[in-house]
Amino acid sequence: MAVALPHILANYNQGNAKILNNDAGDSLAQSLRLTDHQYLIALMIFFISYAIFETPSNYMLKKYRPSRWLAFLMFGWGAMTMVTAACQNYASLLVLRFLLGAFEAGLFPGIVYFLTFWYKPNERALRIALIVACATLGGAFGGTIAYGVGLINGLAGLQAWRWLFIFEGAPSCLCAVVVYFSFPDFPETVCWLSSAERELATERIKGVASLGHDKLTWPDARETLIDWRLYAHYLLFLAFSVGYASMTQFAPTIVQELGYAGLRAQLFTVPPYAIGFVVCVGVAWAADKYEKRALGAAGSFLICGIMFLVEASLPSTALAARYGVLCVALPFAFAISAPSLSWLTANLRSTGASTLAVPLNVSIAAIGQITGTFIYKASEAPAFPTGHYTNAGFMFVGALLALGLRSFYVRRNRALPLGEPKWRS
Repeated sequence: MAVALPHILANYNQGNAKILNNDAGDSLAQSLRLTDHQYLIALMIFFISYAIFETPSNYMLKKYRPSRWLAFLMFGWGAMTMVTAACQNYASLLVLRFLLGAFEAGLFPGIVYFLTFWYKPNERALRIALIVACATLGGAFGGTIAYGVGLINGLAGLQAWRWLFIFEGAPSCLCAVVVYFSFPDFPETVCWLSSAERELATERIKGVASLGHDKLTWPDARETLIDWRLYAHYLLFLAFSVGYASMTQFAPTIVQELGYAGLRAQLFTVPPYAIGFVVCVGVAWAADKYEKRALGAAGSFLICGIMFLVEASLPSTALAARYGVLCVALPFAFAISAPSLSWLTANLRSTGASTLAVPLNVSIAAIGQITGTFIYKASEAPAFPTGHYTNAGFMFVGALLALGLRSFYVRRNRALPLGEPKWRS
């Protein structure tokens, strides 16, 4: 969480910066004279570099050790976030967004991959949820911080959105130093455990987790690339990513269009994210405890889809009702991630498969993130029907994929000989 929270703060500020102090004409979009289309392109280019660099980054994490590689990435994205404060035009924003995506690409798949070295399959969903829950905490803190920073608009001649990038990028640079010296790498090599403890940590996960000394081989890579069931997992995560990305980038704008103008819009983004923290952890805890990852994902997809459908169907004047529905839709849009990723990693049978499948899963999901960037059209405010209906559709497709994949694993387990390891369903 110490790695993820600074990352989320650095990543979520774009949506807040877009509307921060717009009533004074000092928002990011107004200062850089961005059209709606240019702003969307700036969001999209982040996901392009994100998709390109995820798989290579996981390889580098294994090669150079998690502590070293994650520290490098943290310092990089923190620096890029702070430098964004110096942007003067659209072109410089595009370059920095691309570089930010390249540095941030390795964090999420890297952390999920890292967890496979330390924890059994039935222990991962809650740990992944704590990382995902940082996204909801980051959204809650981000709105609060943006509100406070908005009050110093014009300090030292800088618009508040510039201060926002400085304040939210600096923690990543500072935490990078701590991560470099104190982040544990692999249970078989960590220095602060005794030999007996290292042996116990390694034996505890033998046969059900990745190994730090194992290498990615071509047979492992080939088997991973041609395994069709993994692509079903990837498509499921793609469906999740549409709602996740759109809420990450446009929640402040949606809230603003519900009648909460100026700095109040920043404060009213806090409750949906605060509720999201509780929902994310609760869904993941239940998925781990009862070994029901598929049902945890499918249930979250279904609830989220229904909420987006209701949101799209309500009249644009029903502001309080639409805000209440958003406070349910956003938490479950985030809660899908932990059981989905835990389910994928639980059904990977080798270190090589984990090295490749986890980043491939997130890379392919970038298609969903790019889609989510374009579905909330400024011309459709305040109702945003295209955005809500599109999200609802992807959520329902995700629920069907989760239930279908679960059915496949159940049937496959019934056909296994006695004593064969079961697939997690």
